[in-house]
Amino acid sequence: MGLLDQKVAVVTGGASGIGLASATLMAKEGAKVIVVDVDGEGAQRAAEMIEGLSVRADVSSPSEWDRIVEAVRTFGGLDIAYLNAGVTTGQEDLTALEEAQYRRIMGVNVDGVVLGVRALLPEIEPRGGGAIVMTSSLAGLIAFPADPMYTMTKHAVVGLARSLAPRLADKGITVNAICPGLVDTPLINGEVRDALAGTGFPLIDPGSVAEAVLGVVVGKETGQAIVVQAGREPTPYRFRHAPGPRALGAEGKIPPGWLADTARPDS
Repeated sequence: MGLLDQKVAVVTGGASGIGLASATLMAKEGAKVIVVDVDGEGAQRAAEMIEGLSVRADVSSPSEWDRIVEAVRTFGGLDIAYLNAGVTTGQEDLTALEEAQYRRIMGVNVDGVVLGVRALLPEIEPRGGGAIVMTSSLAGLIAFPADPMYTMTKHAVVGLARSLAPRLADKGITVNAICPGLVDTPLINGEVRDALAGTGFPLIDPGSVAEAVLGVVVGKETGQAIVVQAGREPTPYRFRHAPGPRALGAEGKIPPGWLADTARPDS
């Protein structure tokens, strides 16, 4: 008996790296996995390896989510949506950022997550519960000047996960973001890889990130940003309370849900 027996999962960006490691682990735990990737051949190889189903799709395109939903319905519904596909720009100078670079990273890193939730949530809700997991990054929690656009998109993912979580909690659906440091994936190019190797900086094995993904899928916690670093256990990031209003009685006048757990009067 696996932890995910009888479960159905979608993994975007599933042909390599974190996505492949996560799809493999979910299949090992008994899930039927739909591997989605813009690399159709890679998705097919991954799906054959884990006895799953592959869909070649660009997650930034709204119309292509229709094909993913069709695949989900062949299994009768969905329990787990892992929205993992992501890209970088490699551009630290925002004035040199080309429009094509901007559209691509926004399309994959932000639209691909938003469109994924919009398309897949109706397939999860009838199951009476489930899990949505989004790949952010350590750059979604801290400044990463080497790629400001990547940093912006990953902050957006964290904000989306934390804001959706309380809305979906009463449906039994958890929403969490995974925030790894530098992972040994194809996104780390040869030049950067060589520089890191020269300093002895440890890259994170994709399997370690996959374990963290599995942990939030089977867990009950929601609205978390889970930090994954080499040599450390996955750890929820502790957000400090933002300063709230000081006006007398302000707490009772603020609409429910606006403050959540991050801003309170006189905090």
